[in-house]
Amino acid sequence: MSSFATPEAQGDASKGRAPEGDRPRFTRLDQPRAHEYVAEQLRREITLGLIQAGGKLPSERDLVQLFGVSRITVQRAVNLLEADGLVEARRGRGGGTFVIGSPHDAGSKQRLIERMRQDRDAITEAVTCRREVEPAAASLAAGRRTEEDLARLRELLDRARAVTDDTEFTSIDSQFHMAIVEAARNRFLQETVERVRLAIVDAILVLPETPLWQGKSLREHRAILDAIEAGDGEGARRAMATHVGHTAQSVTALLRTI
Repeated sequence: MSSFATPEAQGDASKGRAPEGDRPRFTRLDQPRAHEYVAEQLRREITLGLIQAGGKLPSERDLVQLFGVSRITVQRAVNLLEADGLVEARRGRGGGTFVIGSPHDAGSKQRLIERMRQDRDAITEAVTCRREVEPAAASLAAGRRTEEDLARLRELLDRARAVTDDTEFTSIDSQFHMAIVEAARNRFLQETVERVRLAIVDAILVLPETPLWQGKSLREHRAILDAIEAGDGEGARRAMATHVGHTAQSVTALLRTI
């Protein structure tokens, strides 16, 4: 008898029924509305630093074509990003919708903290996952990186040293980590690292960013890059474990305070 038979059809067939614990467990699929899907895709690009602060989103017309949705759907998606303080519309010559990064005013930080409270368990799980996954990605990258990968990592490290803006530094930091997992040449690791970074981004943005913190981050990035450049997989693993471990401690401490 099919497991999808109606209650009437199943009737008294209790003897042939599978034990409760053996039944398939399904969860309801909540499909996002079209504008929420578009907003989430754009938010991902911004969060991962693929569209940087000061950068311009594709035009409304281009977004309509890219996503295959209506203009009103794109407009509603952009409105969501504006409400999150990620983008702003500028009129006139050279206008458009520009990424403004994550604002640091009290109201914006409070919204981030509220989201963290709601997502506390997911953030905790993401931090734990990151401590396992990113060191593995760094180790693989040490054995698989190309000269092009190394040039990209060096460029990002140089750019990070030169910036003073917190938002831009965070964006470059994200690009650095994503460039490492891309060098690992493993699509599943890449997808996991992307999901983890998206889950913890609110916590990273709330953490205080000081010249001391940035300097420490740069030194740790340098150690990771040196190991990858030398083809030292175990050294790259250790260096990344140290780096993400420090962030994990900070995020865990932050979660305790909110």
